Amino acid sequence: MSLDFKAIEKGQPGVAGGGEKKFYAQIVNGKEASIDELVEDIEKFSALSEADIRGVIIALENEIQKKLAQGRIVRLEKIGSLYPSISSNGEESAEKVTSASIKKVGVNYRPGKRIIKSIRDAGFNKI
Repeated sequence: MSLDFKAIEKGQPGVAGGGEKKFYAQIVNGKEASIDELVEDIEKFSALSEADIRGVIIALENEIQKKLAQGRIVRLEKIGSLYPSISSNGEESAEKVTSASIKKVGVNYRPGKRIIKSIRDAGFNKI
């Protein structure tokens, strides 16, 4: 199993007209893996039923939402970590920074070492 990639041309960021353009490798994503597919695959090597697996996934999602809303880092051991992030408008003083300054909220993911290793070890195939 290997990861497909293609060459794409990119200009220099911040340079009018793109400046000097170079080619970079970019992953070509395949089709998505759905919860149904994950549940089916987990069920094959687990003693848990489909309903049990779905219940655990839904409960995990609910708990992750709660913890992130509390500003906490969620460490899923070998899977990696999720943590809340924000970006805001720049203000002229610390006193002027309020919740209205926040323009975007998100969640960052930092994969575990085994996940990174599995991607690195998969190999690459230029298409």
